[in-house]
Order: sequence, then C-alpha cells, then structure tokens
Amino acid sequence: MAADQHGGALYRVNAPHQHSRVTYAELFFDLVFVFAVTQISHTLLAHFTPLGVLQTTLLFLAVWWVWVYTSWVTNWLNPEKTPVRILLFALMLGGLVVSTSIPQAFESRGLWFAVAYASMQVGKTVFLWLSTPPSRPAARMNAIRITAWLSLSAVFWIAGGFTEGQSRLLLWAVALGIEYCSAAARFWIPKYGASQVADWVVEGGHMAERFALFVIIALGESIVVTGATFAELTWTVETVGAFASSFVGALAMWWIYFHKGAEAGSEQISRSSEPGRLARIAYTYLHMPIVAGIIVAAVADELVLKHPGGHSDLKTVLSAIGGPLLFLLGTILFKHIIRGFLQLSHGAGIIALGILAGFAGDMSPLLLSILTTAIMVIVAAWESISLKSAGPGSHSDAAST
Repeated sequence: MAADQHGGALYRVNAPHQHSRVTYAELFFDLVFVFAVTQISHTLLAHFTPLGVLQTTLLFLAVWWVWVYTSWVTNWLNPEKTPVRILLFALMLGGLVVSTSIPQAFESRGLWFAVAYASMQVGKTVFLWLSTPPSRPAARMNAIRITAWLSLSAVFWIAGGFTEGQSRLLLWAVALGIEYCSAAARFWIPKYGASQVADWVVEGGHMAERFALFVIIALGESIVVTGATFAELTWTVETVGAFASSFVGALAMWWIYFHKGAEAGSEQISRSSEPGRLARIAYTYLHMPIVAGIIVAAVADELVLKHPGGHSDLKTVLSAIGGPLLFLLGTILFKHIIRGFLQLSHGAGIIALGILAGFAGDMSPLLLSILTTAIMVIVAAWESISLKSAGPGSHSDAAST
C-alpha cells in the first residue's frame, strides 16, 4: 500500500514535509455521510431497545468502515485524477443507497443495504488493485489481500440480505467481524502471508484531516437535529434551556477534540516512522467511540428537547450519560496514542459521568442534560488551562498508564 513518488499514474505524489490537502471531491463525497449519520441517529431514536441498539450499532460500524476504507484509498490515490474522481462519485451513489436503506435495513431493505455496501467495499478495492502497476509489487499484493478479505465478507453481507431476523443479524455480524479483524491481522492470506506495516505508507496530515472532518460531520449532524427539533417546539423556559445545554455540549466536544488533539495527531502521524500503524490504531479504530459518542449525545439532545420535565427514563439516562462517556473514552485513548500519556481531565470527566449515572434516574432530563454539559465544559476548560500553563512538551495534565 505504499504511496511513494515512483510509479502509479493515479497515486498521490507525496513530497517530504508537504501536507496533501483534502480535495473538493472528497468533501463532496462526505456529504453522503452527513445523511448517513442522520439516518443512524434517527434509527437509534426510533428503536431504542436492546435489539434495536444492537442493530443500530452494527449499521454504524458498517457506515464507519466503508468511509474509513474510502479514506485510506483516497490517501493513496489522487482524487484530482479523473478516474479516481469518477470512483468517488460512484461510491457516493452506493453510499446514498446504503444511507436510505438504514431505517429498514433489518426489514424490507436488507438486500439493498447489503448489495450496495458490499459493492462499495469490493469495488473500490478492485479499482485500487487495477490502478497499482506491476512496478509496485508490495502495494499491488496488499490490494489483492484486501480484495480477498472484503470478497469473503461480501458473501456474508449478501447472504444476510436474503435472510430475515436473527439470521440476518448473525450473518452481518460475521461479515463485520471479518472486516474489522482484517486490518488487525494485516490482511493475512494463505501462501502470501500478511502485509508489512512498512508498506502502509500514508500521508499523515491528509489522514488526520480526513478523520477530523468526520468528527465535524457528526457534530454538525447533532446541531442540525437540535435546531430542527427546537424549531418545531413551543419555546418555553425548559425547551430554551435544553436547546442551550445541547448547543454548549456540542461546543465542549468540539473544544475537547480540536483544541489540541486534532493538531497533535496531525503532527505526530506526519513525523511517525510507522504512519500506517499509527493511522490504523489512532484513527481507524479509536475514532469510532468518538464519533459514536457524538451520535448518541445527539439522540439524548432530541429526547431532552421533547421531554425536558419529569423523571429521566432509561433511554434518556443511557443516551445522556453514554454519549459523553463514549466520546471521552475515545478521546482519552486517541490522545494517549498521540501524546503518550493519559489526560487527567478526561479521566476525571469519565469518573464524574459514572457517579452522575447513579443519580440520573431521579433527575429531570433537563437537569441531567445541564449536568452532563457542565462536566464536558469543565473537561475542556481543565485541559486548556493545564496545557497553556504547562507550556510545550509538558505532561502536567497526565496520569500514568
């Protein structure tokens, strides 16, 4: 999967110490995933049962993985080249089918979801394979390895589309398991073995920017959901309070992730001797709970806006506590990989949310929302003050691992 300067007319030319920008074609492609994230949050809200949460989680993992694979491919290939741009546009069409199928994916549109998803995954990998010249044997072999894994998972996706109920859930879980294990196994295949991490050369600045943009997508979706819900309600003191709490909560999440973390991640992966390994751990895997936390928090915001009074039911407690908790777990692990130490502010926030969960059922949804938002604001302020006072290179806001 190397993306050096030699060979491969469709590959990016990676110059030393030069950041490859995210192209307009990639940003256009991401618009589909704004819709996909909205569909996932609405589906979770409509099916907030143990089975519904499990199904929605599986759909989220699928959407995340198809976007991740596309981001890796466009990190190697140049979207300014017409064939690569056409590939992205074809993937946009597939992404729209996947997104529109999400609400009924475990009902009448399962086959549509499976065929569109599998076609996107296998199709772009075959394109990468065919775009890699024989003069780049390691990159070509890795494309073959990825194609083999995704073709195997496609069998289970399609088979699940033809079944119903628990069988579909099981088959799709197997398909996802194959795909998520593939990168960890470095795409091992019989006879040819696994790829070398040294072959996973990525343009670090571009990779970091792509994932930061997905965080923006998730935060933007939460603001859209909040605004749309608030616009339809009668504006009372409670609804205005809920609206303000959700907005400040989104700002706190942005601050926690972008104030230092995103920039540090870009710098670290750009300097890393093994950018592929860092990209796989810090971005491919550890950004999942970050994005999932934002989506779950958006569900909580809508629940609180619609029912700010009374006692918080289990659905409200789980989403109001679970969203920020997932987000902080993801960010503390991400920043640990990037900076080499655990953020004390994030750990304190996780503990505070855990304590709050014990009393959340006795609170009104509005009070619960205000308190979770306050915890996130304190985490953001704590980290900012600690890093500013400590100066460059200091680990004052740290806990030992």
